[in-house]
Formats: sequence, C-alpha cells, structure tokens
Amino acid sequence: MTLEVVGFALIIMTVILLIGKWIRLKVPLFQKLFLPSSIIGGFFALLLGPEVLGRILTATTGNEAMAYGVFTEGMFDVWAELPGLLINVVFASLFIGFAIPRLQEIWQIGGPQVALGYTISWAQYVVGILLAMTVLTPIFNLPPAVGAIIEISFVGGHGTAAGLGDTFEAVGFEEGLDLALGLATIGILSGVVVGIIFINWAARKGITTTIGHPDDLSADQRTGIIQKDNRESAGELTTSPISIEPLSLHAGLVGLAIFIGYLILEFFVWLEDVTWGSAYDLYLFEYVPLFPLAMIGGIIVQLVISRTDKSEIVDRSTISRIQGLALDVLIVSAMATLSLQVIGDNIIPFVILAVVGVVMNVVMFLFLAPRMIPSHWFERGMGDFGQSTGVAATGIMLMQIVDPENRTPALKAFGYKQILFEPMVGGGLVTAASIPFILQFGPIPVLIVMTILMIAFWLLGVLYFGKNKHKE
Repeated sequence: MTLEVVGFALIIMTVILLIGKWIRLKVPLFQKLFLPSSIIGGFFALLLGPEVLGRILTATTGNEAMAYGVFTEGMFDVWAELPGLLINVVFASLFIGFAIPRLQEIWQIGGPQVALGYTISWAQYVVGILLAMTVLTPIFNLPPAVGAIIEISFVGGHGTAAGLGDTFEAVGFEEGLDLALGLATIGILSGVVVGIIFINWAARKGITTTIGHPDDLSADQRTGIIQKDNRESAGELTTSPISIEPLSLHAGLVGLAIFIGYLILEFFVWLEDVTWGSAYDLYLFEYVPLFPLAMIGGIIVQLVISRTDKSEIVDRSTISRIQGLALDVLIVSAMATLSLQVIGDNIIPFVILAVVGVVMNVVMFLFLAPRMIPSHWFERGMGDFGQSTGVAATGIMLMQIVDPENRTPALKAFGYKQILFEPMVGGGLVTAASIPFILQFGPIPVLIVMTILMIAFWLLGVLYFGKNKHKE
C-alpha cells in the first residue's frame, strides 16, 4: 500500500462526507430523523462499494474488475484500518480542555443520570448474556462474546464497535464487528425515531415542562446549516501562528494523550505477562484495545494542564473540532466497509438482538427515569435514553429538542454524568474488557457480576436519588 493510495483514499472519504451532507439537504426525511451526514455518506459508500454495486456488477457481467464497485481495493484496505486508529483520537479528546468540577458537584447534579445510565448499561449486558446463553449460542452457534454486543453497539455506537474490530478478530469472532456496526445503526435510528415519538407524547400530555417540540425546530436545526447571524466561533486562536499553529498545538495534545495511553497499555500487557498471565494462563490486556487507555491519557493531560496552563492556551472548541472530524471519518469508513453478507448470514440473531435491545431501553426509560430523577425527569431522562440507544450525541440532540433554552438542568447533569460514566462503559474500560472477560472467565461469572451491579445502581437511583427531591 503506497502513500499515494492512502492519500487518494482519504480524499475520496472527504468527498463522500460532502455527498452525505448534500443528500441530507435534499431529503427532508433525513432531516426529520436528524441523521448525521457521516452515516448518510457511509450508506452511500456502502451502496456503491463491493457489498452492493460490486456484487451486482460481478453477478451480471461476470467480470471481477468491478468487484469493489466504483471504488478500488486499495481504498477499502485503507478505510478498513481507519476506525481502529481514529477511535483513539475520539476518546483521547473527551476530557482535554474540559474543566473538571468538584466530585461533590458532579454527584449532586449528575448523580441521578449516573445511576440511570449505569443501570441501563449493566442491564444490556445482563440481557445480552442471557440471550447468548439460552438462544444465540446453543441454537445459532455464536460464541458467548455475542452477549456483549448490545452494550457495545447501543451505548458505545459505531466508533466503539469499529474500535473493537481487532478484539473481535483476536477472540475468533470476526463477524461480531459487522453485527455490532449494524446494531449501532439500528440503535441510532431507534433512538431518534422513538425519542421524537416520546417528545410528541410528552408535549401533548403536558409531561414536559419546557416548550420544546419537534415542530418548533429552527431551520438551522433541521438542515444542519447555521445561518450567518447565528454562527459562533469554532475555536479561538490561543497561540500565534508565528510560533505554532493553534490546531497543531491541540492535535499535539491529543497525540500526547494517545501516547500516554499506549504506554499504560504496554505496561499492563508486560505486567500481566510476568505475573498472573504466565502463572495462571490468564490474559486480558492483550485483548484490550488502546482507545479506553487513550481516554485515561487525556484525563492525565487535562489534570496537568489544569495545574500548569496559566495562560489558558487550550481551547475546548478546537479539541472538539478535532474529535468531530475523527468521528465523521471513522463512521464513514466503518459504514463503507460493513459486510452485509455477515449480517445476512446471521439475520435472525441480528433481529433478536435489535428488537430486544430497543424494547429493553424503552421499558427501562419509562419505568426508571421518573423514579430515579428527582425533577424534570423527562427532559433529563431523554439524554440517557438517547445515549442508551444511540451514543451521547443522540441524547444531546433529544435534550436540545425537548429543552432548547436549557431551562432545566438536563444538559448540565448529562455533561457531569459523562465524567463518571464514559471512563467505564459506552466505550470505556468495561466495554473494552467485556469480551476478554467473557472469553477468560466464561459468561456465567460475568453475568453474575453484571446482575449485581445492575441491582446496586437500580437501588441507588430509586432509593437514594429518587427519594431525595427536596435536597437536589
């Protein structure tokens, strides 16, 4: 693979992103569903790639020259490697430039969201592992690791699923990557569609205390193009370009966070090899991907910055732009290289996982949110529902619809929740280690631990936060 092939593959990737944006502007349905341009572009590339157009052309002409559709084999070789690389950028950027408040404030305001989010995440593991043990493994001969896919796909999303590609391959469950990416798409679609249905229902029933309503959305929100009078700066020039380009400085900080995460991971791999690994033939860290440790590296970088950066040269908006670019390219490349053949070969397990995951999230939101969240349960719970089905961005979007003027503590509480939530699940350490844990210890011990955690956070939310309305 030459640098020319890599460069051209990246150029075509940016063009696909533009096409995705253009399609979103031209198709009102996609605007109503709030589908990101990256997902639309990814589907566009999937249709014109080897899985759809390539198969059609090969079958009709018998010529293998068009086996990759309008693309080339070299492009797909590059795109297949991008998700595993870019997910490190996404997670390393999570906390850089983010002022971490006092733990007491985080717990007081974001605690109900922490309890609800963890309860749903642990429940996804419990239900998924039970499905694997009773149906998916004995009937469809899928490995027990399939029990972790609901949480990986729904709370983790496309980025986490794609980032775990090497882990799926290492444990001999290669088809898990395509199943997880497909479920992540189902999760986002269900989160948006069901979320908007809930918002319309709450508006009619008077459950929501804000004026947010899907029909009241501005043109900016529907089209995704911000009008000139409403635009804000995408980042501040915190350093003079004469000394260093601000974007280069911030990219360097992200790179430093990834490097620190790499050193941490290599240390644990070495430690495991010379201690319990060689003694008990128990290896976990060799299956753990880099991105959750890159997030830890980002936290370390931010802690150092908060104590040494007196001039405030780190701009959170610039970090967010780097993170956003990485996530957009990651999603397009992951969707473009999705194997429809694998999903087709496992269509019944795929449907079972999708239906059970969506139904479980809906039931748990309606049952737990009003019992765990002391006030504004619907507005605040919308964020957790969106994240439990389609990653944090979906939750934020639903909260912006139901509470566009931020009249409730929903957005603030949701942000605080991520500090205690993201390092563990939704792509954090537990998500990354769940497959190795199931592989090494078996599904039953993991099921027991997840069940205990689910019950503990359930009780915490209902008996502590839910009964603490006067102290919020």
